[in-house]
Amino acid sequence: YKKGITPNPDVMCNKEIKFGLFLEKVLGMGADYVATGHYIRLQREFSIINFQFTNKSKIKKFENLNTENSLKIENYKLKIAKDINKDQSYFLWTLTQEQLKHCLFPIGDYLKSEVREIAKKAGLPTAEKKDSQGICFLGMVKFKDFLKQYLLVKNGAVLNIDGKKIGEHDGVWFYTIGQRHIGSNFQFPLLPRANPRRVFSNFQKNRKPYYIAEKNIKKNIIVVAEGDNNPALYKKEIQLMDVNFINQNCYSLIRANKRITIYVRVRYRQPLAKAELYKLKANSYKLIFDTPVKSVAPGQSAVFYNSKGEMLGGGIII
Repeated sequence: YKKGITPNPDVMCNKEIKFGLFLEKVLGMGADYVATGHYIRLQREFSIINFQFTNKSKIKKFENLNTENSLKIENYKLKIAKDINKDQSYFLWTLTQEQLKHCLFPIGDYLKSEVREIAKKAGLPTAEKKDSQGICFLGMVKFKDFLKQYLLVKNGAVLNIDGKKIGEHDGVWFYTIGQRHIGSNFQFPLLPRANPRRVFSNFQKNRKPYYIAEKNIKKNIIVVAEGDNNPALYKKEIQLMDVNFINQNCYSLIRANKRITIYVRVRYRQPLAKAELYKLKANSYKLIFDTPVKSVAPGQSAVFYNSKGEMLGGGIII
């Protein structure tokens, strides 16, 4: 956050904790699987590849090779949940084939209402519990208040897209690209002395909301655009790093320097946008959208899908 990027805590928690340290720990204790309450569907596919070996010693390299010289290949796919409104595939793009081998997602084929009914019949005390919200591990704490424990308040200028100062903020690291306005400390135009309250009320009513379009971390400046359809809020191309492919066909095409057509979500629950993905160099990729997408924030995840609802992988926006 101090560097001006906006990481996704849920993605990081799944990668480092649930399917990182926790999975490693329980497998080390002798468990075969980890089952979680994520709304996502896991599909297992198996294929058999036949080999003819002239050198018998080569057979020893393949653990799954049977006496008929055939190799059993396991492949795992992640698909969006039955309950579209609860789908959590966006947060699981970092998983690997090796991790998925040990994963179970038992509620991915159910609606949230169906899960609650099952829990109610089973007498579980959480059957009527409200959906969990807030920061992972911290609960209902305002995120800005949490960050203030680590980052200093530092006043800076708020500029419009024409470079005119219209207000102030208390630290660029407390805000993210696409965020709607940034408080009540904007400096509005001077109002006529006659009936100032009425004029101010009409001004507020007719003014479009501001959205953060840019952040300058070195100068501690925020640039805002007026109106949620302002062109300054949209991007046609973005670059990614730390890309992971769950779908092995996509991985093979990218390794062969092919361009692939995919559907992308750059924010949770944002509509999918059609795009082309290709590799620039090691650990660097580019996405070109058919139509510009809104509120692209560095540090957030761009998650890939195909037209059939399969989650293919993802990467970090830079």
